[in-house]
Amino acid sequence: MSVKLFGNSRAPRLQKDVKKKTKTKTKRTVLDRIVSLFLVLVTLEAMYCTVAFSNIPIIADYRTRFIATAMETMRHRWLATAFFPPAVVKAVTDQMAATQEAQIGVNSEWNKGTKLDETAKAAADEEEEENPEDQLPEDQKAFFELFSEIDFDSMQTYVKRHPEVVARGWDKIKINESDTDSDGVDILTTQGDRVLALDVKNAVLLIRVTGSGYRGVLALAKDPARVSIQVASSLGSYGEVAGDIAEAHDGILAMTASGFIDNGGAGNGGILAGYAMCDGEEYGREHMGWSYKRAELHKDNLLYITDAQAEVHPDTTDAVEFMPALIVDGEVLVDETNFWNAINPRAVIGQNANHDIMMLVIEGRQYNSLGTGVVECAAILHRYDCMQAMNLDGGSSAIMWYDGEYVTRCGNNALPEGRTLPNAFVYKAAD
Repeated sequence: MSVKLFGNSRAPRLQKDVKKKTKTKTKRTVLDRIVSLFLVLVTLEAMYCTVAFSNIPIIADYRTRFIATAMETMRHRWLATAFFPPAVVKAVTDQMAATQEAQIGVNSEWNKGTKLDETAKAAADEEEEENPEDQLPEDQKAFFELFSEIDFDSMQTYVKRHPEVVARGWDKIKINESDTDSDGVDILTTQGDRVLALDVKNAVLLIRVTGSGYRGVLALAKDPARVSIQVASSLGSYGEVAGDIAEAHDGILAMTASGFIDNGGAGNGGILAGYAMCDGEEYGREHMGWSYKRAELHKDNLLYITDAQAEVHPDTTDAVEFMPALIVDGEVLVDETNFWNAINPRAVIGQNANHDIMMLVIEGRQYNSLGTGVVECAAILHRYDCMQAMNLDGGSSAIMWYDGEYVTRCGNNALPEGRTLPNAFVYKAAD
């Protein structure tokens, strides 16, 4: 008996069909990927055109803020020029220039019918109407007269809970919860902010200020005669951090003052930008240019704001140049239409109707504080009756130091003491 073996004659044909189908599927897969990539590119281009050119208000506002923020900082300008067409960037910088030009010729006139009289009168009238301190002992009266920003009820409640703070008398109160992570104590200002530090002997009040996307510190130095700009001992070669400058000049409080030459972000604070007067001595070869302003402390212990190109007043003891002026004679000069809304770390010097020197530093480039624009800075100061205020060099130069420690964080986390500076505003400790 014989057995006949049959081979699978369909196998080659099936293999051929499988190869054909695989090849067709591969072609379709490649085509699908090409189409998908094309659609992604078209979508991205449409999104880019919308962001770059749209006149939809919310998009235009964020575009302007982004470009202004980048253009305000030398090291970050490429973020604007690399992603937006030159014409779009120029439109924003032209608007910024127009805002700067509007400030030329706007100068302080404290004693010439300014809003100081109105502010002081309103404060006096309010105090006459409401005086819960009338029946207080003299040391408590003196306290609330000096620290008129302190909310009466919250202070009394805090003292009841912490009697140790007044154990040596109200004139010896010293509270300090001003480390960078602190939200403050349970003492409020009349504006609703929390107190970080309260030092009666040195006449200093530190306040935690917060808002949408930012946090910072407002310091009120209540004896303007003890405020000066002090220079880094090594100016001309390199700068010093604010705390070192303060400690070298018996300071209890210090913050950023002048800007410095910072080519490529590699400056060391050794070459001052523009002109400065530090405790009566002049520094800097040339005044800052077009539209820059100068804040001058005079012998009358008042802060005046003038054009940087103007002649320095003969009574000036200390001066610093930057821009823009935020408040002059009680009038806020910046608003949402002025294109001063770049989100950055900020430093501002000012003086209120009580003649307290106001030092404001807003942290930036942090996970819980991106920074803010000068419009918000002006609003903070205005709430505390600010009469004169000028924006200073911000960015990673913005820093505040108090009583041996830094109370704000530098915009560069690698520099816990901040950048080295050519000089600093210093408030000297009481004798």
